[in-house]
This record gives sequence, C-alpha cells and structure tokens, in this order.
Amino acid sequence: MSQAKTVLLLGLLSALFLGLGYIFGGVTGLIVAFGFALLMNLWTYWFSDKLALTMARAHEVAPEQEPRLHRMVEEVAGMAGLPKPRVYIVENDAPNAFATGRNPKHSVVAVTTGIMRILNEDELKAVLAHEVGHIKNRDILVSAMVATIASAVMFIAFMARWSLFFGGFGRSRNQTANLIGLAAMILIAILAPIGAMVIRMAISRQREYGADEAGARISGRPLALASALRKLQTGAQMMPMQVSESTAHMYTVSPLRSDFMGNLFSTHPPVEERIARLERMAERMGVWG
Repeated sequence: MSQAKTVLLLGLLSALFLGLGYIFGGVTGLIVAFGFALLMNLWTYWFSDKLALTMARAHEVAPEQEPRLHRMVEEVAGMAGLPKPRVYIVENDAPNAFATGRNPKHSVVAVTTGIMRILNEDELKAVLAHEVGHIKNRDILVSAMVATIASAVMFIAFMARWSLFFGGFGRSRNQTANLIGLAAMILIAILAPIGAMVIRMAISRQREYGADEAGARISGRPLALASALRKLQTGAQMMPMQVSESTAHMYTVSPLRSDFMGNLFSTHPPVEERIARLERMAERMGVWG
C-alpha cells in the first residue's frame, strides 16, 4: 500500500511539473520541462549521496575505528539480504541517523555520535534496520527525485510569476479577458509550489512509515524501534541539528525543532503515530520485548 501511494503521489508531482511547463510554455515548455527533469534526475542519481554526506559533514570510519557499529551494520544488512553499506559518522551530539546512496550496492549508513551514546544495542540496531529498510525500499533515490522535481516546480513558478508581472499575459483585445487570464496564471504560479510541497511531504511520510515497517521486520524488534524513536524525538527537541531543510527528510526523525507550523509542514509523520503503528505491529507479530 505504501509503495502504491508513493507511485501515485510521484505521478501527481511529475504531472504538476510537466503541466506547469505546458501552461507557461506550451508544447515547447512541456518539452523543456521534461528535458530539465530528466537531466536533474540523472544528476541526482549520481551525485545526491556525495552532496548529502558533505552537507552533513559526515566522515567514513573503518571497522577498526568503530568495530561495534560495523558489526551491527553488517548484521542488519545480512538480515535484510543486502550488501553491507559503508559506515559514516557525523560528529554531532544530537541523536539521529540517515542513509543515502543510489542503490543497495552503493549505499551508506551514517549515524551521529549522539545516537551512539543514548541508545542501547537493541535500539541502535533497530534504527540501523530502519535505515537499511530505506535502502531496501530504494527510498533514497525516490526522495532525491521528489526533492529535485519539487524544487524545479518552485523555480519554474518563481520565474513565471516574474514573467507575468513584467510581461503581462495574452494578446487579446479584450482587456477583461487579459486581466482574468493574468490573474489565473498568477494564481497557478502561486499554488503550484504549495501543491508540490504538500505532495513531497506526503511521499516522505509514506516512505518513513514503510521504513519503520521494513526495519521492524528486519530486526524483529518493533518495540525496540519504538523506544528508539521516543529517545530520538526528545533529543531532537533538546538539541536540534543545524541542517538544511532540503536534507531534513533523510534523517530517522526530523532533526529540526518542531513547533505548530513545523509539525504541519514536516517531512516526517508524527512520532506518536509511528510508535502506535509499531506497537500494533508488535502485537500482530506476537513480540512483547
């Protein structure tokens, strides 16, 4: 169900992007928008992981440097039937983790120093399983594509607004029709980025639910993941990370401090709902510890 919703939402986002190109540029605009999206997604496929690691200031660690962490990553990847991801550490007291990489053979799991201090082994392994679940579900590539297309929608809408304000719209002699057309196009240019943001958030939330379920099945400990999420949420509120909003969706829990508006436009589902789902999953699996 989660995969089907993601496909539907990604289709809607792509349609919004291409439709925006057609509305403001006709067939030529549609072709340009399609080519632009293709080029951006190719760039995303090859370079988004390097950019994400650089922005997080993450550095790779060898097995002799972090033997315990490497052992857990290897165990979790083995349980998921995937190659072992490379292991990175972010020197940050805020407890969190993320995964990146274009496919399972070129994947990375990164954890903060803070998460290694506050979680016990079962909880940390459950979080690693959540991140490996993202890798297994190809969420990193999907999220990068979604972010790229959403950003392109916002850019095209921004350029269109300036063009409309300064160039007007339509060549009809009917001034009323011109004004109505101009108002409609401005409204579209304003609403399209909002629509893209809402769709992007919906996709991100679906992928988090899917990774929670995958991680719980991989580790066999849904309640350990639920316990870890509680601790990570508390840690994120006490010590929010200085990260770009464009990469916040990658982390296990939102690394940004939450307020009413932050929760409303968050790329992560409410932690309480994630925990409730994991508890129901544990009941179905007959797991109580």
